[in-house]
Amino acid sequence: MNILMALTYFRPHISGLTIAVERLARGLTERGHHVTVLTSRYDRRLPQREIREGVQLERVPVLCRVGKGVIMPAFGLTATRLIRQCDALSIHLPQLDSAGLALRGRAWRKPTIVTHHCQLSLPAGALHRIAEPVLTAVHHLACHAAHAVVTHTDDYAMHTPFLRPFAAKLHIIPPAVCMATAAPEAVVAFRRRHQLDEHDLVIGMCGRLAAEKGVEVLAGALRRVLQAQPRARVLYAGEHLNVFGEEGYSRRLATLLGPFGDRWRFLGVLPEDELPVFFSALSLLVMPSLNSTEAFGMVQVEAMLCGVPVVASDLPGVRQPILSSGMGRLVPPGDDRALAEAILDVAARRPQLVKAKPNLAEEFNPHAIAGRYERIFAELAARRPA
Repeated sequence: MNILMALTYFRPHISGLTIAVERLARGLTERGHHVTVLTSRYDRRLPQREIREGVQLERVPVLCRVGKGVIMPAFGLTATRLIRQCDALSIHLPQLDSAGLALRGRAWRKPTIVTHHCQLSLPAGALHRIAEPVLTAVHHLACHAAHAVVTHTDDYAMHTPFLRPFAAKLHIIPPAVCMATAAPEAVVAFRRRHQLDEHDLVIGMCGRLAAEKGVEVLAGALRRVLQAQPRARVLYAGEHLNVFGEEGYSRRLATLLGPFGDRWRFLGVLPEDELPVFFSALSLLVMPSLNSTEAFGMVQVEAMLCGVPVVASDLPGVRQPILSSGMGRLVPPGDDRALAEAILDVAARRPQLVKAKPNLAEEFNPHAIAGRYERIFAELAARRPA
């Protein structure tokens, strides 16, 4: 099957959405399908066409950016050409161009799946007051035109009003997650390199720096944690410099985090093979997300696969990995006092919380997740969607 996948940003851009789609694309390729990813050429240094690990990329030039969004005048022509050639279409939200893609898929009778990764909750501002309802309307039209809609958890589907009109064609498929096992000597070397003592409380956070991630909540919690555990520190892995649309947020955080000195360290984007080492060096991972822009949080599962417990916000979808595994605690979003208390509690009970979850690797296996998409495409093709 020739499958076209479309999303605004793709590799080398790093976000939970791009990683999830990349793993899905790899899984479909491994199952024998030809996969093309249609995305933006958000950086002019990137090639317009490229093959990465068997997946063909088609990047459309960007005229300008509006916040985190991109304007691509040639997108429609490129999408028309690729959709005519494909056998099935996989569209990933949030995406401003999603409605046009889904309408083309329906017009040319291509089995079309829209995957709703999250409901954007934009910060205050005149531009965002206009952009949010426009984007919501575009996404609604895309889901209406699609033959099937996918989201990651029943929990998120039940608590997201946007998805209710599409219940009849809604499928629940978790994101693909995989994580290698870290070599013990590599973990020792990592801890030595970052001057981590065996008695240190090492709090990890992993992800692109963005306002919805609640980094300021962890900063407030760290002040409280340090009163009880003076050797506590935070290691933050992920993109934190010059993040699209987050420049103001980054400047505010710099002032907030400055007093911590080396108790808060940004590691930058880690190579994929170093992520299991990073997770394995932690006492626990935190995910203090604030709103519906976070709908799952794959880093939780990645940490759990490395035997690391998690403290996360009690948000629809986000809470599911902890509820299903028991490997951590949930806290109210935005509550730094509760977060600090949970961090200290999870650190103290770590041996009881870290337990074998062999089904985690199976549940989120990219090959198996790709197979679930494959079955939906096959069912839609058999019905010859009109």
